[in-house]
Amino acid sequence: MDGIASDVAVGVKRSSDDLLSGSLYNSPNSSVTANGGDSKKLRVEDSMDSPPSRVIHIRKLPNEVSETEVIALGLPFGKVTNILMLKGKNQAFLELGTEEAAVTMVNYYTAVTPQVRNVPVFIQYSNHKELKTDSALNQRAQAVLQAVSAVQEGGSPSSDTAGESVLTPAPSPVLRIIIDNMFYPVTLDVLQQIFSKFGTVMKIITFTKNNQFQALLQFSDPVNAQQAKLSLDGQNIYNSCCTLRIDFSKLVNLNVKYNNDKSRDYTRPELPAGDGQPAVDPSVAAALSKDSTSLLGAISPLSAAAAAAAAAGRVALSGHSVPGGVLLVSNLNDEMVTPQSLFTLFGVYGDVQRVKILYNKKDSALIQMSDGNQAQLAMSHLNGQKMYGKIIRVTLSKHQTVQLPREGLDDQGLTKDFTSSPLHRFKKPGSKNFQNIFPPSATLHLSNIPDNVTEEDLRLLFSNSGGTVKAFKFFQDRKMALLQMSTVEEAIQALIDLHNYDMGRGHRLRVSFSKSTI
Repeated sequence: MDGIASDVAVGVKRSSDDLLSGSLYNSPNSSVTANGGDSKKLRVEDSMDSPPSRVIHIRKLPNEVSETEVIALGLPFGKVTNILMLKGKNQAFLELGTEEAAVTMVNYYTAVTPQVRNVPVFIQYSNHKELKTDSALNQRAQAVLQAVSAVQEGGSPSSDTAGESVLTPAPSPVLRIIIDNMFYPVTLDVLQQIFSKFGTVMKIITFTKNNQFQALLQFSDPVNAQQAKLSLDGQNIYNSCCTLRIDFSKLVNLNVKYNNDKSRDYTRPELPAGDGQPAVDPSVAAALSKDSTSLLGAISPLSAAAAAAAAAGRVALSGHSVPGGVLLVSNLNDEMVTPQSLFTLFGVYGDVQRVKILYNKKDSALIQMSDGNQAQLAMSHLNGQKMYGKIIRVTLSKHQTVQLPREGLDDQGLTKDFTSSPLHRFKKPGSKNFQNIFPPSATLHLSNIPDNVTEEDLRLLFSNSGGTVKAFKFFQDRKMALLQMSTVEEAIQALIDLHNYDMGRGHRLRVSFSKSTI
């Protein structure tokens, strides 16, 4: 026996589960006890205490984890060359082809909590520079690895010992993606962010079928599609929701005619928008034609919609709600702004819990959203927009909550608790409101209009909010309409003033930003 077995005292027969208790794989800083637990709570950052190695030590794996799932943790970063499963310890060792790949993997999972079956796992560098395993102890794992390696190299598995149907050669570079439990909106750009970790995404088409959001996504190479499916199938994009169900499509090439919010060909940024959709801005097209890190790095010149997608992409697959649901809004018009106006505007992008206009700095406010994902959405859509004549700045606050004033203290109405407000748009899971989140635009979508209200009534109402109504169009049933103001700023003002306006007969007007133009 070589490798691991040679480090064990002669004459002592040990199973692979016992090997961890020897010194071979214990990092001096790992605090691993004999039962695989922690003598101290280990954080991912502890991996930095050991020098980089292409062997990665993975701990706290869920019971019954498969070799394929462990290999999938390393696949996006490069070739996986060896694996040792210690199932009795809920641990594994993964050897990558290069130290550079291992460093990339550890750095990535320092920022994004690694998860297997929705359970957070811990990773760190191993003390050893390579993994020498006794194939007799590790036969099944080796078979799976052999099959994955063959797929990575574009060949076909030489053995079916692995028994894993997912490891058959990829039949197509096109994946069919279904999003289950779509509690938050998932845009085309969010999908591009997530999947481009595995290779070049060339085209995406999104659509709704049987009331389910679906997408077709084409990679440049079937091997990339294979790796993405292996790693992402069953993962949640956001905490406990937006679950990816991934299969291979029967199509091998997608025909994309338009670049808009429903479809995109990243190889042809010059395509028209079509169907009245706003054309993709050239700077956006340039950013989108590069890899996802370029998109993240190019947020400032992007349109609000692309910036929102980039923000959502930053939180994708972390497996947790983004920490920090509190926003700091500055450069407000302190003579005009109220907690109610901020609640109404920011409520377009999430359920606002509390608003506090700062007592000593009344051009700034703290806004607490119901979670960090909503805070990100609101920030990316509203930062840089004009409210009451001033361009507002929206950033994430270091505060975790907005404190209410002490009882009996008069803070002049600067702090307001909206927790029990009936006006929250997103309280109901699966609400259609999640599918209708758009950046501020000059065109507003009106709904809940009573039968007796005419176009003239609505034009007059919206003109009185201080703007000019440029165009109007009723939907067929006249309960909904599109109304276009002359500027985005006027539309923002009208939404703040008239969302929930009492139209009589128990009808309260609902106002949202529209993606359409009239």
